[in-house]
Amino acid sequence: MNVSLPDALKEFVEAQVDERDYGTSSEFVRELIRREQARTQLRALVVDGMGSGPGSEMDEAHFEQMRERIRLSGS
Repeated sequence: MNVSLPDALKEFVEAQVDERDYGTSSEFVRELIRREQARTQLRALVVDGMGSGPGSEMDEAHFEQMRERIRLSGS
């Protein structure tokens, strides 16, 4: 796949490659695509969660139960 960019965007990509130590502009673009995929997946999970019904109260007791489960799972 080839992508044509206006000069201003090309300069931006080249600067990002240099500043962030990417080997090529393709590596930078692939990383952007991966991030967008992850963002899209996260958004879908949030939307699914919102549609799954009422949530539980997240008070201090809730977080303490979560901490305890984590402590027990490490044993």
